[in-house]
Amino acid sequence: MPLPLPLLLSDPITLLLLGGIVTVGLVLVGALVTVWVGRQEEERLEKLIFPADQEAREEAQRLVRRERIGIDKRLERTSWWENLRWGLSRAGLRLKPSEYIALRVISVILGTFLGYVLGGQTLLFTLLGFLAGLLGFGWYIRYLQQRRLNQFNEQLVDTLNLIINGLRAGFSLPQALDAVAKEMPPPVSEEFRRLVQELQIGIPRDKALDNLVKRMPSQDLDLVVTAMKIQQEVGGPLTEILENTVHTIRERIRIQGEIRTLTAQVRFSGMVLSLMPICLFLIIYRIAPDYAGQFLRNGLCGYSMLGLALVLIGTGYYIMRRIAQIEV
Repeated sequence: MPLPLPLLLSDPITLLLLGGIVTVGLVLVGALVTVWVGRQEEERLEKLIFPADQEAREEAQRLVRRERIGIDKRLERTSWWENLRWGLSRAGLRLKPSEYIALRVISVILGTFLGYVLGGQTLLFTLLGFLAGLLGFGWYIRYLQQRRLNQFNEQLVDTLNLIINGLRAGFSLPQALDAVAKEMPPPVSEEFRRLVQELQIGIPRDKALDNLVKRMPSQDLDLVVTAMKIQQEVGGPLTEILENTVHTIRERIRIQGEIRTLTAQVRFSGMVLSLMPICLFLIIYRIAPDYAGQFLRNGLCGYSMLGLALVLIGTGYYIMRRIAQIEV
């Protein structure tokens, strides 16, 4: 039986959800109105001041856009905004930082609402939904970053072999890099295409390679870039240097595979043992809220016990993960 409207409005959690939904709606409406008004102003300026000549028109358009400095331009000067932009690039997402922030706010509101509805309108599941919405999107971005990085590392040896064969066939280094951008699958083709484009517009080779490592923070790629920089400064046959680098990377990959096989049980056991008590508590709380809810109704003592349990679980999981992590 649904609750009457006055009772729903008297619930602070319901009011919080409604306020959050209204806030997100106002933010989205404001963003759409801002974009629409900006486009209208730009069209009016085009009609008034843009000449008929196509080149002059394009130059005037660039000047007008350059003058429209909003909050994005202010935030772009901060290191936090720059790191967020690089993080989205590493994940392979064509999102602006402002779009990412808007999606994260929406995910927080949606997670809180689902936790409130599916959790039987209880405070615990509402907080869990809030945390899932707050942290889940960031975890998903980190998952995409790690998956893309693993794919890049798997394709790196074949990429270096293609570069070596191109150099032996008489190609210059930019031509060999362009062949990689055309022949290899993503994400290698995407990153090397950006590298070639940066070289074509006049960015120095060292700077373009540093940008590649910044977009794709792979230890193997860092080794390759370091070898190419040393060869550029001191000279020597680049093909032999890359061949030695390929041999080193292959041995490193082989040893890492053996280590992952030997430590798979430790990693899996740490994950299961950490999630088991949390899942059991949530199931018991959903089935018998009066029994498991004693932790929440005992005030400071109950919350202290739950907090201590989470700290111990997190500490145990961290220790098991550190045991399984062996640097090569």
